[in-house]
Amino acid sequence: MDAQQALDSSGPFEARYLAFLETITQLRPRLHRYCSRMTGSVMDGEDVVQEALFHAYRKLDTFDDRRPLSPWLFRIAHNRCIDFLRRRGVREEAEAFSVESDAVVPVEPVGPAVSQALEYLVSSLPPKERACVLLKDVFDYSLEEVAELVDSTVGGVKAALNRGRSKLESLSDRRIVPSPTTAEASSLVRRYVDGFNRRDWDELRKLIGADARLRVADRFAGRLTDSPYFARYERQPIPWRMALGQLDGEAVILSLQKGPAGWEPKAVIRLHIVEHLAEQRIAGITDYSHCPWVLAAAGSVTLSE
Repeated sequence: MDAQQALDSSGPFEARYLAFLETITQLRPRLHRYCSRMTGSVMDGEDVVQEALFHAYRKLDTFDDRRPLSPWLFRIAHNRCIDFLRRRGVREEAEAFSVESDAVVPVEPVGPAVSQALEYLVSSLPPKERACVLLKDVFDYSLEEVAELVDSTVGGVKAALNRGRSKLESLSDRRIVPSPTTAEASSLVRRYVDGFNRRDWDELRKLIGADARLRVADRFAGRLTDSPYFARYERQPIPWRMALGQLDGEAVILSLQKGPAGWEPKAVIRLHIVEHLAEQRIAGITDYSHCPWVLAAAGSVTLSE
């Protein structure tokens, strides 16, 4: 059973795992920042971090506690990112890097750290270049440390940095383009938001598949019917409502809370929609309300209503 399968079948997360997460609270946003740039999505990045941390937790007995914890976790997260990219089918040039020449003309870093605008564009780079630019120019690892993390040589890392930095300079004028959605899917999501705001849980259940999966990061992973998900929202003491929105170009649901300046996004929710017998249903819900760094790491957040 892999980490994702274990998480999907675990139900409420055990106390020991939550205690482990508590020990790495300060590191968590950095891991998410790296994974979100590797995957090209702050939500995919958090999903990968979740898998990586669960895997690390299960392998804690193999960790040499005389060494720093951060590089070990970054190595696990990096490998999970590569697995994710392989599954998604975008690892087009990764296997060719090992035969490319290490002799390159050095290109100076784009700054002490990659500028925020360029940082969002690293997903346009092939995986090895992407990883090397992030680890060296964003997270300030040494060339030797980067080589160990990505299982390469110092020369290979220099070559990847040279290519990646050159490409980023030519990409600096790109902008995020919203991803297309079908009219039927948009209608389904809108009905879900409307039902949530009316607290009409019976109506919501009509939109959700019988075996729909729920993932509330760091809290629950399993079947929606096994969780008091809707009840917990109903009991929230702070005024809230849901709204359609865009997060880095992807259509999402934003959980809003009322503050001094009005309704403000506090969390992001992702619906997974499938078609069955010519009818669309919600097959999964991923709620990132316990991961505030996801919203904070987004390049753009807009309300669609």
